[in-house]
Amino acid sequence: MDAEAIVKELRGTYGTGKTKSYEWRVSQLKALFKIAENHEKEITDALYSDLSKPELEAFIHEISMMKTACKLALKELKRWMKPEKVKTSLTSFPSSAEIVPEPLGVVLVISAWNYPFLLSLDPVIGAIAAGNAVVLKPSEIAPATSSVLAKLLGQYMDVSAIRVVEGAVPETTALLEQKWDKIFYTGNGKVGRIVLAAAAKHLTPVVLELGSKSPVVVDSNIDYKIAVRRIIAGKWGCNNGQACISPDYIITTKENVPKLLDAMKQELEKFYGKDPLKSGDLSRIVNANHFQRLSKLLDDNKVVDKVVHGGQRDENNLKISPTILLDVPEDSLIMKEEIFGPLLPIITVNKVEDSIQFINAREKPLAAYLFTSNKKLEEEFVMNISAGGLLINDTTLQVALSTLPFGGVGESGMGSCHGKFSFDSFSHKKAVLRRSFAGDVPARYPPYTTGKARFLKALLNGDILGLIRALIGW
Repeated sequence: MDAEAIVKELRGTYGTGKTKSYEWRVSQLKALFKIAENHEKEITDALYSDLSKPELEAFIHEISMMKTACKLALKELKRWMKPEKVKTSLTSFPSSAEIVPEPLGVVLVISAWNYPFLLSLDPVIGAIAAGNAVVLKPSEIAPATSSVLAKLLGQYMDVSAIRVVEGAVPETTALLEQKWDKIFYTGNGKVGRIVLAAAAKHLTPVVLELGSKSPVVVDSNIDYKIAVRRIIAGKWGCNNGQACISPDYIITTKENVPKLLDAMKQELEKFYGKDPLKSGDLSRIVNANHFQRLSKLLDDNKVVDKVVHGGQRDENNLKISPTILLDVPEDSLIMKEEIFGPLLPIITVNKVEDSIQFINAREKPLAAYLFTSNKKLEEEFVMNISAGGLLINDTTLQVALSTLPFGGVGESGMGSCHGKFSFDSFSHKKAVLRRSFAGDVPARYPPYTTGKARFLKALLNGDILGLIRALIGW
């Protein structure tokens, strides 16, 4: 791979203006939709090969969401591209003003392995809709999906403007050495810092979609069955916890633990059976390295006696059962890093309101969840918790709404995507002011006299009476 040559070729294509046209954007969005529509089984098989991802999860969380994003972009593209008229002021009278969205140029998308189809193509949809040329670098940790993406995009897309580069660290490093007009990275904070440092050399703007320890606060005045089912769906039903917005830990009161724990055990058995390692509805851990990382969290001396449910492991098949830990120490390994797997600690506090202070004492999460019927607590949570997004009485569903921006804050990332937010992320909002040769104001120009000063001061201060006096010489 010659990264420099690829960027040069794409800059040449972009320079022709081809990617800026409405027709080109639509043709490429339709081609992306056809990929998902015509190759569902191939994509599902690749996701199963990489993650043993259940077919239903693969369709709902990846293929269907990607198709929905495509359809929305096709439906709204003309409106998104249309210049936005804005007000002018007396200072520029007579005039008109507008904000014109224009593509940034040639952009790089580096995607993640946990949702390797959706997280590759969702930002690409935004980049194409905005009129950019794009290089996609899929994750090498999901090699089957990476291969399918390279093959299908090569077949369906305009390869003079849209390219897929496969590979690992050397290829990604070579790409990061080039000058881009934007970089969109999804992954962990460690690599995010590398991406940001590389982008800084060229003053390249960056979107970082990173992970975090996303808390779930559980109050006592709730429907436990529904709450627990929704927590399970967001944790183990999302790639077996290998999702950036999966619940990372629960905070509840000591009195609430027995009822919550009993409900979780019952529902987990209903969902995944008495031997969840044999369930076909749980993804496996992506590879041996991540299996060992998760095992290390479980084997930490500070938490080995804290497991109250699950804990079974099958290293040969890279499977770990849904595991709940109770009252783990705050200085344990499992509370120091994002878990990104099927382990769920429960932290207890004296009062549920104490959870807000507990969360705020840590880095800002990508998501924070609250289950309650207490409106006052709900308002306190919304007002006082800084996170990429909040969800009350459910988990993970915020990503399904294209009308909400998806992105982090602080350590959990910068920038946002989904729907028009993706279009905006890959666009420059160009300010345009139009004037005619009429209405020229001589007072703008030297020599600066007392009369001109009086006139301009009255004009800029909005003093109509003073303006009239200045004009008539009073």
